[in-house]
Amino acid sequence: MHPVRKKRLITISLILATLAVAVALVMYALSQNINLFYSPTQIANGEAPQGVMIRAGGMVVDGSVDRDSDTLDVMFTVTDYAHQVVIRYHGILPDLFREGQGIVAQGKLNGDGVLIASEVLAKHDEEYMPPEIAEALKQSKSQ
Repeated sequence: MHPVRKKRLITISLILATLAVAVALVMYALSQNINLFYSPTQIANGEAPQGVMIRAGGMVVDGSVDRDSDTLDVMFTVTDYAHQVVIRYHGILPDLFREGQGIVAQGKLNGDGVLIASEVLAKHDEEYMPPEIAEALKQSKSQ
């Protein structure tokens, strides 16, 4: 093989190898930071992984909010009108949080099927509903 061609082949090979390593590192980083949304029905069916950061949401069940008077611990139930999931949260809930309203909670599912939330988000007006919740509610009503 001609020395110039050999040099070009080595250079192209090194560029491709570097690109492959960069793509692999980006894919690994993205896979570690993805928070997938699961509806209460998917959680009840065992589709949601335990011990991994996920998002879950639905409508807060009327009468389900249980606040600890001594701490900031709150437990409440969320439904998609087919199944329910209990969410436990330590912290101050958003001002717009109330029963009968759509929320999205981010946290980890424990072995008992309770979502230990690190963040709770509430919708910002009466007309808006997060797309994930709207789709989950539509699917559960059609079944």
